Amino acid sequence: MTTRILLTGATGFVGSRVAAAARNAPGTRLRLMTHRTALAGEPEAETVYGDLADPASLRDVCRGVDVLIHCASQIGGDPETATAVNDHGTRALVDEARRCGVGRIVYLSTASVYGRGPFTGLTPGGAEPAPVSATSLTRAAAERHVLAAGGTVLRPHLVHGVGDKWAVPGLVALLRQLGAAPAGCAARHSLIDVETLGRALLGAALSPKEPVGVYHVNHPEPVTCSELLSTVVGELGLPMTVTGIGMEVARSRLAGVPYALHHLDMLAVDHWFADDRVPQDFDCEPGEGFAASFSRHAAWYRQWIGLVPPR
Repeated sequence: MTTRILLTGATGFVGSRVAAAARNAPGTRLRLMTHRTALAGEPEAETVYGDLADPASLRDVCRGVDVLIHCASQIGGDPETATAVNDHGTRALVDEARRCGVGRIVYLSTASVYGRGPFTGLTPGGAEPAPVSATSLTRAAAERHVLAAGGTVLRPHLVHGVGDKWAVPGLVALLRQLGAAPAGCAARHSLIDVETLGRALLGAALSPKEPVGVYHVNHPEPVTCSELLSTVVGELGLPMTVTGIGMEVARSRLAGVPYALHHLDMLAVDHWFADDRVPQDFDCEPGEGFAASFSRHAAWYRQWIGLVPPR
């Protein structure tokens, strides 16, 4: 039996991993929605035009599809665009999926919809979303459209791997601002490798369990703030003047840099999201822990952030 999947965001950081996993999954046929004229590197894939910012363009994109995996999002930018794409665009796409009789909808969201924290071992349903940014606010709205249609929402926290231009680069910017790696911070953070996240999304789409509702999708073992930062420093070979400064010293160094102080304060409290249903419901093992998986991606990060000159 063939499962026909429509994937949005197929060229993105996470969506490209879903596409790769689907190509290796027997019995799946993949349709890629794009607002570009062509998708580089996908000569054999079925493509269909659709622009989330233009709801009329979504007509019939879901025709003949069994499952919708929705990974496309507007991250950053102005609030109007985020609303048009994440909120109104997702609502229009979900409406079209329902009109076309799509049996399952899977949406990639973010744990950022919960707001600032702290969150210690938080399980789905343990707190209501309280988003603070335009991106998180509109992605929370997108979740509501998916959940109202009986769909599945995946909320990862920090996603790392080749192509990450947000999570680890943000930590590197903070460390460069500090000139040192803070130590002694025991706050715990949930992370997931992007390839594992791609497999989890496909697993949610194909699972015979027909998962519904919100899932926290992260490695089951959280990482302390100090371990997270020291791993990044060590694997990337960041030139730190000193190591092991305390958090109060770190805060004093960032007193005149509000955005960096905000990120440090976020790191200093738990953002640990738990959910033991994922391996069984999605048939997706968590894989190796952060230190081992990050090591595999370190060479790419070193080049991306300019520590290694391009060849």
